[in-house]
Amino acid sequence: VPSVKTKHFAAYTEPKDVSRLLKLIYSYDSSPVVAAALKLAPLVFVRPGELRKAQWCDIDFKRAEWRFKVSKTDSELIVPLSKQALQILKDIQPRTGGGQYVFPCHRSSARPMSENAITAALRYLGIPKGEMTGHGFRAIARTLLEEELGYSYKIIEPQLAHKVCDPLGRAYNRTTHLSERTKMMQEWADYLDNLRDEKIK
Repeated sequence: VPSVKTKHFAAYTEPKDVSRLLKLIYSYDSSPVVAAALKLAPLVFVRPGELRKAQWCDIDFKRAEWRFKVSKTDSELIVPLSKQALQILKDIQPRTGGGQYVFPCHRSSARPMSENAITAALRYLGIPKGEMTGHGFRAIARTLLEEELGYSYKIIEPQLAHKVCDPLGRAYNRTTHLSERTKMMQEWADYLDNLRDEKIK
């Protein structure tokens, strides 16, 4: 039987490594826009292309939600925004809020941030290519939400914009488990804060 090849993206999945990563991310000071994107990436764990193309018109501060069409599946994803995620967005809003993109390209605000910006920032912080990529934030969330916070794949997978089916094979819609996902996203943000604040032994 031929093996099915799955593309694995480099990522940290041990809490102590994620703690070190978060400390490094919060030390990044080269570009305010890239710094904000770096801080938001682990909190929302969307695909890198979706993060860099985030638009202000899709952010609902009152509902604390970010809704957008997932390019891979052409379906809407609802990202509940934790208090920490909202604060990052509010902090960057005076700088980029007048344009279309939350994280615009430094050369032209009419274009989103470069495809390589997050990866370049990780390399700038001294994180090797084989250890972490922009896509790796998804693997971090997928692993630690289940192993450390005890969430079911039924809650995690829809938030990753992965297709999840019920026992009859019908795909769950975008609002499935939304209240639990909202709770999860806040708990996840708090967990990351605690990881970042603790001293590594």
